[in-house]
Order: sequence, then C-alpha cells, then structure tokens
Amino acid sequence: MINLPNLRFNVVLAPYSTYQIGGKADCFFVASTKEELIKAVREAREKSIRYFVLGAGANVLFSDKGYRGLVIKNEARGIQFYNDRVTAESGVMISNLIEEAKNRNLSGLEHFAGIPSTVGGTLWQNLHFLSPDRTETIFIGDILKSSEIMDENGNIQNVNKDFFNFNYDYSILHDRNLLVTEATFNLARRDKELIKNQIEENLKWRNEKQPQLDQFPSCGSVFKKINGIGAGRLIERVGLKGYTIGGAKISEKHANYIVNTGGATAQDVLSLIKIIQDKVETETGHKLQPEVGVVGEI
Repeated sequence: MINLPNLRFNVVLAPYSTYQIGGKADCFFVASTKEELIKAVREAREKSIRYFVLGAGANVLFSDKGYRGLVIKNEARGIQFYNDRVTAESGVMISNLIEEAKNRNLSGLEHFAGIPSTVGGTLWQNLHFLSPDRTETIFIGDILKSSEIMDENGNIQNVNKDFFNFNYDYSILHDRNLLVTEATFNLARRDKELIKNQIEENLKWRNEKQPQLDQFPSCGSVFKKINGIGAGRLIERVGLKGYTIGGAKISEKHANYIVNTGGATAQDVLSLIKIIQDKVETETGHKLQPEVGVVGEI
C-alpha cells in the first residue's frame, strides 16, 4: 500500500475533468506542494503502482470504467517572480499565472488566456494560440527559459527549453516518463492596460469561435491539424456538424469539438471519434489523429 496522507479511495473522476466524464479511480491523492508531488510519484514508482498525474483535466477523457491505480491531482501552485522572469510550480493554473503577471506589468502569457491548463500541461502540449493579428502561432515554448524535472530514475534536473524538443502539440514529455515540477518563463515589461486588452480580445475570439466549457463540457480540440488543415474544416466538409451519439455531440459552433450535452459517456465520445475518422478518411483521404488522451480501461 502506498503511504500518502489523506489518500482517498474509489473517487469519481468526472468532476476533475473538463469533459465531466469518468468512472472511479482506485486511489486519489491531492499534491498541494511540489514536495508532495515528487513524493507521490516516487512512491508509486518504487512500489510499481500505476499512476496518472492530473492537472486541469483538459485534453483527457477518463474511461467509464475508471482508473485502476493512483491518480495524483497536481495542485502544487507556488509562484515566484524575479525581475522579468517568473518561476511557477507545475500545478499552477495558467489563468492565475496570467493574472499575476499582468498585475506586475509583465507580458508574454496573455496570449494563452482562456485555455484551461496547468503549467505542467502547457509544456506537455507546447500550448499555443494565434498571435494578436491572427496570422501566426505563438507557443509556450517560445517564452520558456528552463524547467525543473524529475527523470525516470527519480533524479531532479534543471533543463533548458531545447530539452523538450517542442513541436506543434508535442514535447518530449509524450515519449518519456518525466515529471515537470516547475518552469521558468521569460516575460517582457508592458503596460498593464495593453495586457488586459489583449486578454479580453483573446477571450472574445474564443467565445465567438469555440463552445465554452461552462455550457458545453469538452476536452477542447479533439483532433490534430493535418498539414496545416484544421480538423474542424474537414469534419464540417463531410457533413458531421451536429452529429450526436448518446450525450456526446459534434459541436455546431466548432466541428473539432465533441461536447457533453448531458450524461455523455466516454464510449459515446469514442464512438463519435471513430465515425469522424472513418468518414473523413473515406471522403477526403485524410487520416485524423486524436490529440485527446484516453485515461483508463476502455
């Protein structure tokens, strides 16, 4: 048995997911500090206990059958500013970090306003959004200076941004069993009102283009782009906007979103994913690859 304080058992995962979908985890632990996070992962590894580190719960789909092992909820949320840099623990919500930076007249993070993610999650996916003029993509990796990680052997290392091999929707974290414990970002001085205006513009754009989580729970974008072609355009082209299975529906606002209209199961979502992949490949020749991670037994 793993030795962690306040360890809980048979915890329903749906409330911890932006999809509001998921069965029970055998064990569930909330890591409130970086030290607790490291201890929990080390213990799980040493005792060969299957584990999953959970951040904001976006970009994941928990199985209806739940998770056979330990889910570690990362709430390590320490933040320290040093002149024009900020170091944040990996459980810090990016929305909170944006606000803290804005209040100090520090720019660089506001481009990611409205994205539900922790700092660790931003590095996992190389978080990105369109530039203010909407002509190019801005990546979180562009402003990363360095990161503290725990490697496969439990050693703590400081690495620079090149270590992550960032690409579109990709980092080395996809391929190695590493734990991000904190990250340091380079920011720039800017008038607070200009930062605030950029945040508001980005939130407005998202609200106009994408279904909002408070009304339509989702994981965000379901499929990766293909050679610069948005998956939503392909899904719309084959006439699947609005298609529904059970409580899961292909959003009529943005076809690369599958939303939970109420009572959706993971199987509903996975069935829709399969239908989309088959129809898009048959009619366009493109093979869509999901970017949502399925966690647990299917």
